Amino acid sequence: MSSNQHFVVIGGGLGGAKVAEALRANDFDGRVTLLAAEEELPYERPPLSKQHLAGTQQLPDFTVDPAAWYRDHHVDLRLGTTATAFDPAAKTVTLPDGSTLDYDKLALATGSRARTLNIPGADAPNVYTLRTIGDSNALLEVLRPDRRLVIIGAGWIGLEVAAQARAKGVEVTVIESADVPLVAALGPEMGGFYADLHRAHDVDLRTSTTVDAILTEQGEARAVRLGDGTEIPAQAVLVAVGAQPNIEAAAAAGLSVDGGVLVDAALRSSDPDVVAVGDIAEQAHPLLHRPIRIEHWATALNQPAVAAKTMLGKAAVYDRLPYFFSDQYDVGMEYTGYVGRGDDVRVVVRGDLGKREFVAFWLDRQNKVRAGMNVNVWDVTDRIKELILSQEPVDPARLADPNTVL
Repeated sequence: MSSNQHFVVIGGGLGGAKVAEALRANDFDGRVTLLAAEEELPYERPPLSKQHLAGTQQLPDFTVDPAAWYRDHHVDLRLGTTATAFDPAAKTVTLPDGSTLDYDKLALATGSRARTLNIPGADAPNVYTLRTIGDSNALLEVLRPDRRLVIIGAGWIGLEVAAQARAKGVEVTVIESADVPLVAALGPEMGGFYADLHRAHDVDLRTSTTVDAILTEQGEARAVRLGDGTEIPAQAVLVAVGAQPNIEAAAAAGLSVDGGVLVDAALRSSDPDVVAVGDIAEQAHPLLHRPIRIEHWATALNQPAVAAKTMLGKAAVYDRLPYFFSDQYDVGMEYTGYVGRGDDVRVVVRGDLGKREFVAFWLDRQNKVRAGMNVNVWDVTDRIKELILSQEPVDPARLADPNTVL
């Protein structure tokens, strides 16, 4: 790659920063411009609902690289700047001031934004979402003992914040429209495990429940009104109803999109000079043989190494199994593998649900392991991966027996 080439990365989160790192690690000596919408240096997001809310980590602890790294590696990092559009035919990126950048290769790492609710009161100042360090700082201010927090949505963010809030003595009500929390990610059995966990920590968890409005007094949220008319007092409300991938510019530019930007095994989009990574990348996965899009930290961390090689014309394939983790109260978990919504699977548990020390496996009809989740059991992720990748049927009884070696 000649030194007069210009590679542009749109998106200044973990994925975008890692693309810039990987380009330099692969000895690309051309120009690299990284457009970051936020004013902060690129940082990792998992601590926003975990260690940062707990007070054990500050922003510098989860910033990807110091400012000096971008300077020393000649990366033109533009904070507070994002692309309003890009044109694959002209190979230009349009900036908010109307100016344009020419590019030779483009990486999209635009991530997601928090979904919002279109209900009365949702725009009150003490109604929060959690996506940025500013959001996390604002939540830190309101998580005080004896405050009342209502969380709308029992996904990962909602439940992790609930756990941190309870640790600080906050009264927490969680409202979830599904029958159990996390049902889309984990199914009913393991969703039920998390429901029991939060209720054991005195969270008022209300499932199969809808929200009608956020009631305000003098402009501030003071209660949440449920679909049945019940009113739950609140001094703060967190809306945690999922994330929306930022794919509008990609769609407007004519790239193939579905739930995300469609990419191949090498993370190349329908335009050969544009790659996509992280939350927005809907990849034709070479091992799972289906399109998947994973909104988790490990994807943003690991995909950029492959995307950078693709940009440089080197052969590369992203074939890692999906992986994510969560920490709630004294329960740590790791999940490896993939089960789609509507997949015909059953859960086999190895260990003790009551003691909260177990490994859960998702088996298909052929008794092949599709995914595994270890809860307070460590150093088994590699063995779970081997079971999934082997594609060999297992004996469910032996799998459930802790005395049988995985």
